[in-house]
Amino acid sequence: MVQHQLRGHFKILDDCSFQVSRFDMLSGSSDVVFWGAVAVDFSNITRGFPISDHRLNQTTYKNASFSIQLLPNVTWDQIKVLSVWDVTTLSDFGHLTLPTNGSDFYPSRVHTMFDNCKNLSGNYRVRWSLNVEDNWIEIGLEAATKTMNYMAFGWANPKGTKELMLGADIAVAAFTEEGRPFVDDFYITSYSECMLHGKDGSAVGVCPDVVYENTTNGMTLNNTKLVYGHRRDGVSFIRFRKPLNSSDDKYDLPVNPTEEMTVIWALGLMKPPDTIRPYYLPQNHGGPMMVAYGHLRLNASENVDDCFGPLDADDKQDQDLIIASAKVPLVVTTGEALHYPNPPNPSKVLYINKKEAPVLRVERGVPVKFSVQTGHNVALYITSDYLGGNATLRNATETIYSGGPEAEGVMASPYELVWAPDRNTPDQVFYQSLYQPKMGWRVEVVDGGLSDMYNNSVFLDDQQVTFFWTISKDSISIAARGEKKSGYLAIAFGGEMVNSYAYVGWIDNAGKGRLNTYWIDGKDASNVHLTNENLTHVRCKSENGIITFEFTRPFNPSCSSHDKKKECKNILDPTTPLRVVWAMGAKWSEHLSERNMHSVTSQRPVRVMLMRGSSEAEQDLRPVLAVHGFMMFLAWGILLPGGILAARYLKHVKGDGWYQIHVYLQYSGLAIILLAVLFAVAELHGFFVSSLHVKFGIAAIFCACVQPVNAYLRPKKPDHGVEASSNRIIWEYFHVNVGRGAIVVGIAALFTGMKHLGERYKGENVHGLSWALIIWFLIGALIVIYLEYRERQRRRDRFLGRGNWVLGNVEEDDSVDLLNPHHASARTGSQNSGLMEVQLEPLSR
Repeated sequence: MVQHQLRGHFKILDDCSFQVSRFDMLSGSSDVVFWGAVAVDFSNITRGFPISDHRLNQTTYKNASFSIQLLPNVTWDQIKVLSVWDVTTLSDFGHLTLPTNGSDFYPSRVHTMFDNCKNLSGNYRVRWSLNVEDNWIEIGLEAATKTMNYMAFGWANPKGTKELMLGADIAVAAFTEEGRPFVDDFYITSYSECMLHGKDGSAVGVCPDVVYENTTNGMTLNNTKLVYGHRRDGVSFIRFRKPLNSSDDKYDLPVNPTEEMTVIWALGLMKPPDTIRPYYLPQNHGGPMMVAYGHLRLNASENVDDCFGPLDADDKQDQDLIIASAKVPLVVTTGEALHYPNPPNPSKVLYINKKEAPVLRVERGVPVKFSVQTGHNVALYITSDYLGGNATLRNATETIYSGGPEAEGVMASPYELVWAPDRNTPDQVFYQSLYQPKMGWRVEVVDGGLSDMYNNSVFLDDQQVTFFWTISKDSISIAARGEKKSGYLAIAFGGEMVNSYAYVGWIDNAGKGRLNTYWIDGKDASNVHLTNENLTHVRCKSENGIITFEFTRPFNPSCSSHDKKKECKNILDPTTPLRVVWAMGAKWSEHLSERNMHSVTSQRPVRVMLMRGSSEAEQDLRPVLAVHGFMMFLAWGILLPGGILAARYLKHVKGDGWYQIHVYLQYSGLAIILLAVLFAVAELHGFFVSSLHVKFGIAAIFCACVQPVNAYLRPKKPDHGVEASSNRIIWEYFHVNVGRGAIVVGIAALFTGMKHLGERYKGENVHGLSWALIIWFLIGALIVIYLEYRERQRRRDRFLGRGNWVLGNVEEDDSVDLLNPHHASARTGSQNSGLMEVQLEPLSR
């Protein structure tokens, strides 16, 4: 079986005919035939040929039997592979390999065929084959159910009467998120999901056998062996082998093949592993009896076949769905074909956003941007042709809507392809490779959607969630859409889920979309606190398992100044980057427990620039910003304070050395400040005055820039013996105090910068760096106190010894502070008391 639930028995009657019996198949196109080929690989099977004129155009085949005549020019020697083939879509519904000429070898029994089949419900079957001699039974579980659901089947405790589940030995089969089948051995101790109790980690509920023994060696207790599994056309099928009498007599029940025994079964949601329980665990099946669960009496040795026809799922679409958004490029690459939806196919197929051949949904009028990184031998194009690969080579016609030979690129140099579907674009087209058929898949073209309703959209971490928003005057409208199937979708504003405000959308048991808001302050269910935010225009829906929710909220919550509710602190500033994280899981409910833990989550936050309509991944402290911080510390912590200290405490040194030091240090510090600001603006792609750090920084830089202008406008220094003018005194007062104020504000900017660093990058060393900064400035303050004491002592000694006049020492004492009235009056008095008038006349007079 490859697709269309094809199965049956094949028998060669003679040289020109064969018989098919117990034949099941869902309907295909109007051109489905029996097909011959020399090999099963893509190249050979697509070059095959019809072997009969019989057309399999019936709606659905159900346990049919018929004989087929070969075409006159066809012999069995020409046929190595026999397939049921859809000529229109080049689709292989199923095939078998015939024995070579003269060989006695016949194909072994295929994995989808069994001796017996029993309907458990309208969409669930169990198939089995028995081998008593070798002590095993092979069971095939088949259900038209969702990808995330499990299939459970097993034997009830023969000692049980009413409580059939207690003590039951069951096998639970399902698929991982990557599509890999698995089966595990479970034992039921209570009517609950698997829970761990006590410090010893004892388990209770529906748990794998390995959990009860508290061991990681699962192979010793898992007595089920996976044989085969696939998922086709919305139907899950898993085949496994189980011993009739197991060596594990503690958790496995013996199966008597000749005795009628009670078996139980169930369908339900499978919870993926999380950080607490590293196992796939079945959730409560819910639903009505004989639909979601049930039991019956079964004798494994009796021949049973009441399965009439193939299972026909309502939802046959299992491929991932990607919904294109404006301004968000779709990354197109190539990768290994694992679950291509229309086999046969090449070994390499197209991937979009890391998903294999997904269904792509676009909206009319919304440009779609592709970043083509497929390599130089794969050119992307949008076509009306189902197969691609240039229809003209098959003598067919096609309409090309975008792309072509030029649409090829690599990761280092991607090609940007922009396609804008319009009202004339059909509802379905295809993205394909121009040079190789069947590498891409379907494009659904629809009218309108989230991209039309919101002005901005970005992908969150790992491209698993799309975040939409539109800003109004006092509010913001937000939408979030998962890009993979899940039971619930959560986004949160913060660096991680803990200590964040979360919005969770899910579908309840009644099928109604729900959206709740929470404050999360820990990793347990008890740490998730329901809040009552003022949300409007709330919508939540699930489409093919894809959760989408929308809401509108004010920037500032409607709370009074005395309101202590947590949601009152959930304030959004559109000018500040918003950190957003996400999580998905299998199930959510009003009453939370550990069962609601997420199964997948973002690895790091994404910083969304609400005003600019862009985003960037949260990173560790970027080198340019680290340089910015160091340069600011060098300026405000060393150079500028050093220049002030030179002007204050080095004037007693002869010459103008103190002045040169003062000027050089101040101008060097100012140059470093301006350069550091340019670095930060360039790195952050803008200048935002929203944070306290930036406000302090602007004030400090303004004061620092005023000082050179102030120095240029300083009044002339008075001559020796002349009292300083009032303008000179005012200038000195202004110059000194603006400089000191700039230092104070600059230091405040340094500390708020450290705080901003901790809030933005969650730096582990921020606390230590802040203390180092405090210690640095405390040491500086102690040095200033010591120098001030020495300066005052020196001035006092000089004032007391001013009467010792020395001939020739007529230089102005620059150490005298003009702003100190005591020193100014003393200097004036001493000068006046020592004035002498000398009349000099030439000797020749």
